[in-house]
Amino acid sequence: MLNTSQRRRASQHGTSLVEVLVTLVILAFGLLGVAGLQAKMSLAEMESYQRSQALLALTEMTERMSANAAQATSYLNQGTLGTGNAAQPAPQPTNCNPLSGPALDLCQWNISLQGASEQKSAAKVGGTVGAVGCITQVQAINTALGACTAGIYRVSVAWQGLNPTQAPALALACGLGSFGADERYRRVIATTVTVGTRACF
Repeated sequence: MLNTSQRRRASQHGTSLVEVLVTLVILAFGLLGVAGLQAKMSLAEMESYQRSQALLALTEMTERMSANAAQATSYLNQGTLGTGNAAQPAPQPTNCNPLSGPALDLCQWNISLQGASEQKSAAKVGGTVGAVGCITQVQAINTALGACTAGIYRVSVAWQGLNPTQAPALALACGLGSFGADERYRRVIATTVTVGTRACF
């Protein structure tokens, strides 16, 4: 017959090693899920930051063109500005002071697209990854009698995304082929600037 102390010991149950291991495995899977979620959140945050910087660059140029509408055609035929463009459109791309009008606007936009908003040890690190800017003419202005059509210009900013999404529409060709063979990494935002006809009889 068991005495009182023996009965107490027999009724006590501790946590087995198997239970501890199962708990650790469940905890590990939970932590892995949290880590994966954190990585996706960081990626989404970076994508959002890049889009906001591209929107700022897009707004900057549309405002410059709208303020200088009389010379809107001077913003055309400048090639792709931004990343990879070290010489255009100014003689000194880091010094736009000698320029004026559209040439000054394009020079400053070129520098802005290259990431001049933030610098680290004299290196441009701001803006968006591989940002390029394009200005194209959608419709030429026509002041001829009976025609009287406004000039329409498309301003676009393209950059490299961090994960593949849907490829941009073919009409938005800015930066086409600049970010590898997979166009799903190319991000493009665009808007139009309309220059009305002031005198059309």
